[in-house]
Amino acid sequence: MKNNNKLCSISFVEKVRIFTHDYLKYCIFISDEYSQAHVSNKKLYSSLISTSQLLEDFLDFHGAKNNKDWYFFRELSAAVRHLSLGCYSQKHILNRLLFYELTDWEKFKTEGEATFDFLVRSLIKIAPVIIEEAKRLNIPIPQETFSDADFPGVITGEMLDYDIDDKDKDQQKKSIVKIASEFIDIAGKFEQLGFYEPYDLKEIFTIVPDKINEVEVRRFEMLVHNLQSSFDTYVIHGGYRFGNRKLKELRGYFSVVFHLLQIVGRMLHFYERHLHEAGYKNIYKKVQDRLSLLIDPKTLLDRTINYGLYFTCQFLTTGNKLAIEILNENIERGTIKVGIPVKLGFHSRPSLLVAKIVQHYGGEVELCIKEDRFDASSVLDIQWAGGKIQKENISKVIFKGDVRALKDIEILATVNYGEDTMGKGVPLPKELKYLK
Repeated sequence: MKNNNKLCSISFVEKVRIFTHDYLKYCIFISDEYSQAHVSNKKLYSSLISTSQLLEDFLDFHGAKNNKDWYFFRELSAAVRHLSLGCYSQKHILNRLLFYELTDWEKFKTEGEATFDFLVRSLIKIAPVIIEEAKRLNIPIPQETFSDADFPGVITGEMLDYDIDDKDKDQQKKSIVKIASEFIDIAGKFEQLGFYEPYDLKEIFTIVPDKINEVEVRRFEMLVHNLQSSFDTYVIHGGYRFGNRKLKELRGYFSVVFHLLQIVGRMLHFYERHLHEAGYKNIYKKVQDRLSLLIDPKTLLDRTINYGLYFTCQFLTTGNKLAIEILNENIERGTIKVGIPVKLGFHSRPSLLVAKIVQHYGGEVELCIKEDRFDASSVLDIQWAGGKIQKENISKVIFKGDVRALKDIEILATVNYGEDTMGKGVPLPKELKYLK
């Protein structure tokens, strides 16, 4: 087989002209004050994303990161790419807002529009700088440009007929239970980050990037993306307008969260990589300062935290309530009868382990003592039940609810709820390793 990896005969200068041609045409369009009213456009952002990434890759391959003349031009292409990605996702949210069926969305819409305006204004500020930098590098500037007609919006006043009914889609309860459980788990993990109210700038600079950074946000983004993919594959294939409203409302929550995390990830990446501690070399510091004049780091971080992560937290919290409701409507329910912890009864450790099992799965489980019912996801409730058990000298109790949790409670009971008769901890079976 012949080796086709031969060096290309086209010069670097000629390739720069080729790889910048459309990219610069978009920058010229954005720079024109008469076109700026039409910069709010997904088709434009899609084109900017592709051309800026192609240019950035080309420049990186040829060593622009280590060249004083080309480094700033390379950083500008990265800025365009990340700003365009943020614009695209935010525009998508604004276009789809009514379909998400979110509660209390008015403030979200206002803050989203403010975030979108910041991203668009940053693109408008950066475009003429790119053109000037291209001129400095002797890159040919295209004489032709685009017109407003080249960038129509994606929304019209028409809708196609709804003639593929998704009501008969095999909505397996097992899949619904799995997806609802995963949503509850993600919401619980994100809750620990604590974005219940806006942060002031001083607080923001203490958490970014030490506590909140691109890597952490990307992890949540991937989890939510997987959730959305599973939903569309195994639960509902159709759109938002018809079908089971609860399920589609739940999809609305993790869909908007996914797109918010996309925006946050892009803004954090740009801040961490291009605006924060750019490096010890003087050229890096100079370029960082120039970028900071074009894209205000304070506003960037404010929109990242007080819009993106704040509303991610809000929608995960609200969606969590719906997920619990859907989960409990679809779980397989059962009943088990097990012994109580020998010697010490339901004190702190056994109560905590039972509660953690129930919380892990998210479905309802009750500890039943005659006519009394206790919430088995609550340590306090189980301990209250423990007092009644001890008082009435009861040796076996009944748990009712989510069969997944009941199965693990049975396993836990076989090892005396994780302790010996003296109250010391004992190793747990491998099935319960998530309790560690």
